[in-house]
Amino acid sequence: MISVLVLTRNEEKNLPGCLDSVAWCDDVHVYDSHSDDRTVAIAEARGAHVTQRPFDNWAAHQNWGLANLPFRHPWVFYIDADERMTPKLVAACHEAVRDPGDNVAFRVQRRDFFMGTWLKHAQNTAYYQRLFRPEKMRYERLVNPVSVPDGPAGDVAGYLDHYPFSKGISDWLARHNSYSTLEARQILLNRAAGGQFSVRAAFFDSDFNVKRYHQKELFYRMPARPLLKFLFLYIAKRGFLDGYAGFTYSALQCIYDYMIVLKTRELQQQAHRATAEPA
Repeated sequence: MISVLVLTRNEEKNLPGCLDSVAWCDDVHVYDSHSDDRTVAIAEARGAHVTQRPFDNWAAHQNWGLANLPFRHPWVFYIDADERMTPKLVAACHEAVRDPGDNVAFRVQRRDFFMGTWLKHAQNTAYYQRLFRPEKMRYERLVNPVSVPDGPAGDVAGYLDHYPFSKGISDWLARHNSYSTLEARQILLNRAAGGQFSVRAAFFDSDFNVKRYHQKELFYRMPARPLLKFLFLYIAKRGFLDGYAGFTYSALQCIYDYMIVLKTRELQQQAHRATAEPA
């Protein structure tokens, strides 16, 4: 009833544990962005179907996978290599697809771990749509994609455990350096497509997509946004209850947001210089 989709890029360290957690599935697809380590060999040795495609951006890459991979079953569970399905989540997913009702997708609760601590509080959100009918799901945004189901979404019990620092702080920083570049590009794309920013539209526009654009733009334009991000995670979300791990994670998110601010400003300056220069 459920196929599994695993996105990979040089995940020889994380992939074995991920595949162990989905060993119940007879149709596992490892969708690889041309790894140059043992990722593909590990996947093939475990009996997974391997498809490789050059990575361009998150939404385009994931949408191509959903449209082109030959899933055997009508439902797909999407999981990253640094994530693990718990037994309770596996059971809940099977129960959900046996009687989905009108739902075309289901949200799962993810637990992020850092320094041996479950970051129970220092999270933007703990809920992600990971179980879905592939023909009813699409992704938007160049990075940190938003999942958009074509129909209702329900919830399933159990946890999806996430280990984002499994390859160390240096790896996390390198990945988020790349993510911040895509986030800066996404901000400028949003501004080019969305027209003039309106605070009123951010709260009162009747069109959900228009409202969402202006709400994101409102956040992007807030002064001292990286500091506000830290205060949101550490104080408003009570990240201090997660101890030193909560403080460190909130600080890292602050740094990540500041990278986005700097790169957005840099791209704006480059665009301004390009239009100002004589032909």
